[in-house]
Amino acid sequence: MAQVQAPGAAPPQADAPRNVRVVLLALMIAMLLAMLDNMIVGTAMPTIVGELGGLSHLSWVVTAYTLATAASTPIWGKLGDMYGRKGMFLASIVTFLAGSALSGMAQTMGQLIGFRALQGLGAGGLIVGVMAIIGELIPPRERGKYQGMMAGVMALATIGGPLIGGTITDHLGWRWSFYINLPLGVVALAMVTAVLHLPKKKAQGRIDYAGAVLLTVGISALVLITTWGGNEYAWGSVQIVGLGVTGVAAIAAFLVVERRVEQPVLPLHIFRSANFTLITLIGFFVGFVMFGAVVFLPLYQQTVQGASATSSGLLLLPMLLSMTAVSLIAGRVTTSTGKYKIFPIVGGALVTTGLFLLSLMDTGTSRFTSAVYMAVLGAGLGFLMQITMLVAQNSVAMKDIGVGSSSATLFRTLGGSFGVAIFGALFTHQVSETMAARVGARGAAVTSSSAQLDPKSLAQLPAGIKDAYLHGVASGTHHIFLWGAAISLVSFVAAFFVKEVPLRGAAGPAERSASEDAPAPQVAVGETV
Repeated sequence: MAQVQAPGAAPPQADAPRNVRVVLLALMIAMLLAMLDNMIVGTAMPTIVGELGGLSHLSWVVTAYTLATAASTPIWGKLGDMYGRKGMFLASIVTFLAGSALSGMAQTMGQLIGFRALQGLGAGGLIVGVMAIIGELIPPRERGKYQGMMAGVMALATIGGPLIGGTITDHLGWRWSFYINLPLGVVALAMVTAVLHLPKKKAQGRIDYAGAVLLTVGISALVLITTWGGNEYAWGSVQIVGLGVTGVAAIAAFLVVERRVEQPVLPLHIFRSANFTLITLIGFFVGFVMFGAVVFLPLYQQTVQGASATSSGLLLLPMLLSMTAVSLIAGRVTTSTGKYKIFPIVGGALVTTGLFLLSLMDTGTSRFTSAVYMAVLGAGLGFLMQITMLVAQNSVAMKDIGVGSSSATLFRTLGGSFGVAIFGALFTHQVSETMAARVGARGAAVTSSSAQLDPKSLAQLPAGIKDAYLHGVASGTHHIFLWGAAISLVSFVAAFFVKEVPLRGAAGPAERSASEDAPAPQVAVGETV
């Protein structure tokens, strides 16, 4: 079987495109594992608590996974740049599968939390590994034609996760929510081992241990603030303020260390490219509004519109189908023309418009109307999701493709964490305030512990309080989407300053060899906006 060659290697064999597709299939399976896992496990959580107990530690089953994924993402990216992407990617798959198998065998909630952290550690490497390998195998000019695959994987995970999770839990038991990863992971492992061939690398310099530790502490503090703030602890509590101080101090120390070490875990020079900095900022806000929409749209539809919670993933179908179709079209146009600047601009405009339209929903909005609004939002996200990664990778040298990919992924993840936390706090406040205004102290008492009531609890409320709650949820979603529209304006404005730098294409051998060490064509170093 002919080998798949990376840019900078000898010219590919005639059957390389077929092999690239095989490699991409393996990469998409790996990405699906990382994205699908939380969706499946979330559905199984009530059953898990029923068997293992530990209700007070329930949130840590998700938090441990998210925390490990976010903290490890930049480190996996740097290790791939230093020691070779294939080895690091295989290691991340093995780590993820080990965490999955051990999670399925957990006998206590404490064990499950620990094994979920191991699983999340592997997931961080899966996500950045997929992006970096695609960045090395396929030049940015050619990469657009494969964008639809990545958007499709996300749609499949979001829609299929709850359905698969519910089916597995009901018929096979919650442990199979983790075991289901094993056959898929083994297939991906075998395919990557057999058909992915990348140039071997010899590390130059030592691993930046101090930077890795400081970055992990800083990211962990930020993620815990967004996870615990307003839920486990009040925003002004000693715990949240302490995490904030710790996070700021760790990041500040990290920046100092990175300026001095030979092989920084996150080279700061990549941010000298105005294009990279801008597109990373846009990615942060894309994550901010996207994850907020994914969390609160089903809540609105289940509560106000009376949709079934069982098929919650299907509620997002208009947004996800629109996102996938537009991403595919944008990718094809980018490949054929080499032009891409228009897409972040149009995407920012559509996201802002879609969020504003969603803010108009109230207790009388039909499902069809909300579906149209979601389709507009999805179209905007389709223009932004993969283009942001493509521009980020095109703005760094090939030797930094791993840290460039991991940085873009990290900022999008952090944006999602902040979006869910801030939108959640805003939503809770608005629901409580609306209910207090409509039914007085009785309304405030209903939502004193949580502004989100499950369908069973909602059905037991007196008619007057239930009506007030429905108006509270509608008011809460109105405010978060209105604020989301205002926030997305930042990415819309930022998109105008992105430079239309030519995308790296399929170069000749001499050009490919030079591109390994030379920076990618980009905005001049130090250029400001």
